[in-house]
Amino acid sequence: MAVYTHLASEDLAALIAAYDVGELVSAKGIAEGVSNSNWLIETNGKDGAGTGSGGVRFILTMYEKRTDAGELPFFLGLLDHLAARGCAVPATIHDRDGAAFRSLDGKALALIEYLPGISPDTPTPAQANEVGAALAQVHMAAADFDRTRANDLDVGACAAILDRCGETRLAGIDPELPQWLPAARELAARWPQDLPCSIIHSDLFPDNVLMLGKRVTGLIDFYFACDDMMAYDLAVTHAAWCFDRSGTKFAADVGQALVAGYESVRPLERSEREALPLLAQGACLRFTASRTQDWLDTPPDALVTRKDPMDFTRRWKYYAEHGNRVFA
Repeated sequence: MAVYTHLASEDLAALIAAYDVGELVSAKGIAEGVSNSNWLIETNGKDGAGTGSGGVRFILTMYEKRTDAGELPFFLGLLDHLAARGCAVPATIHDRDGAAFRSLDGKALALIEYLPGISPDTPTPAQANEVGAALAQVHMAAADFDRTRANDLDVGACAAILDRCGETRLAGIDPELPQWLPAARELAARWPQDLPCSIIHSDLFPDNVLMLGKRVTGLIDFYFACDDMMAYDLAVTHAAWCFDRSGTKFAADVGQALVAGYESVRPLERSEREALPLLAQGACLRFTASRTQDWLDTPPDALVTRKDPMDFTRRWKYYAEHGNRVFA
């Protein structure tokens, strides 16, 4: 369960009392997520009228070591900015003093709007089409956001992560993994620098999207959001949505629908479309590198299932061999 810090019922009640949302009715730890502690919170509403199934729900997040509290004004401010512009993202609930987050025992906490929906396990073309449109809406709405954040997992940083791991340690994960070092260096050398940019999500896997049927009800977990190329974000989403979990089976119809949905809101420039095969390979490098680092940093006896970086080298190989046809 993704609750790394225990909060007593008294602590939770005191936290919720700092917000104008009613009294705490229940709090349940949420199993999803790997970086922060999360609870599903229910209150009786501002007027105290709602209880049980008629209560009001929120998500309470405690930010653990992986999230720098100094960056929360960017992340939470971005949610408020996008929500105010009609994007399907959860708004931040500010406390009675107007603060977007609070602190307890040295850790920051934020109360976030609860959005209904379920993350798709096997996305359909119709779902991918709607997600593409929602992603484009975020890119356009974020264009005038007044804060910035550099991408600390750009292609150069990710190539450097693999270099620092070294061939011996990489081979300890999988004998084929060191073979991707030259390709990583080549990607970093060829990476485009002049494509249109905005604030991007950069981690829009299916489990970061809530849907009711084919309707997008929420894009969540913006904690890797940063300034970067919009077409790169589309490529990240393509790599995340269009393959099975192991990266062995590609769903062309899902990929086509995703790009079509995006372009129904924001048509790609010719330079962006031509760059998509390379950008998709860079997306695969990003998750190969981050999963490799997590694999090596996680003790073998930890109660965490490590994600296989080879799931993304298989995607990477597919884009290298078929990318021009995939994005034709």
